[in-house]
Amino acid sequence: MTLRIIGWGTGAVGREVLRTVLDPRTGMELAGLRVYSSDKDGVDAGTLVGVAPVGVAATTDVEAILAIPADCVVYTPRLTDVDEVCAILASGKNVVTTAFLFHPERAAPADREKLLAACRVGGSTLHGCGLNPGNLSGALPLALTGMSRTVDKLTLQERADWSVYDSTAITFDNMRFGAPLDEISVTANDFLAFNSAIFVEQVWLLADALHAGIDEVTADVEAVAAERDHEIFDHLLRAGTTAGQRWNWVGRRDGAPLVEIETLWTVGNEYPAHWPKPRHGWTLTIEGDPSMQAHFVSLASFTRDATMAEHVDSANVATGMQVLNAVPAVCAAAPGFATIADLPPVRSLIGFGNA
Repeated sequence: MTLRIIGWGTGAVGREVLRTVLDPRTGMELAGLRVYSSDKDGVDAGTLVGVAPVGVAATTDVEAILAIPADCVVYTPRLTDVDEVCAILASGKNVVTTAFLFHPERAAPADREKLLAACRVGGSTLHGCGLNPGNLSGALPLALTGMSRTVDKLTLQERADWSVYDSTAITFDNMRFGAPLDEISVTANDFLAFNSAIFVEQVWLLADALHAGIDEVTADVEAVAAERDHEIFDHLLRAGTTAGQRWNWVGRRDGAPLVEIETLWTVGNEYPAHWPKPRHGWTLTIEGDPSMQAHFVSLASFTRDATMAEHVDSANVATGMQVLNAVPAVCAAAPGFATIADLPPVRSLIGFGNA
């Protein structure tokens, strides 16, 4: 059965989702495309991703796109509008998203109840996932604990330099790199607060799924200053402003840390001497019986020459594919919420392409 898909957003992740939906090997058909800027309104979806026109025009008209019959909406905007998602769900469309709701049971109660009510009205299902938070802090740890007798502590560290990430609006405006150090906190702006909240949810997801019995999740950030000026695309990151952010989200039981997600993010390739020094990418460590460690890195290729832009974009591909490949399972799930811990293992819909 061909699944009709609506794309919601054409940012870095949304574009990769759109390119894949247009591949006939997925068993999907593009039914509509929601965009946010007037210069994309009315443009053919194929044109927006650099392929031949496909006969589906992008639109900024939410009411028009809600009226389109579809099985699932892939929701990938930078910021989440809960009322908008409720309208999608109530219209009878399932939603997979990289934007929020990775563990609904630990989300804000008012939002959770609104979304669940919309699922009931539309007979629809909502699933949130991605790379991190998402697969690397959800599916991978849970899969590896299938080899565990017991777990004592689970830690995921992410080390990344954002200097080559071309979305400077996120790097500087949202994440506040280049801002004074005292402007970096868990609640410094709506984006940082939201970003922290989804990692808090992810700690709760692992803790709840693995019977940790934690009683709190704490969120902390340390900002460090650049030692010299850095030119980052069209932005100047000045010496003395924020060039590094070390975030820690820790789930504790009786004060003892059991689940920890740590991100070590820099811009300008300066790395503080007092920070831990895992390899670039993601390092997952499970202390227990037995103890295990896995390192993950996403690149465009390990065998062919690829540009830095391709390597950077590989993480966007991975993020988008995590939810797009889950669409058939989400469409088959019971109405309500479906987390990474609820769904069957998600695998590539195209794979080697020899259908």
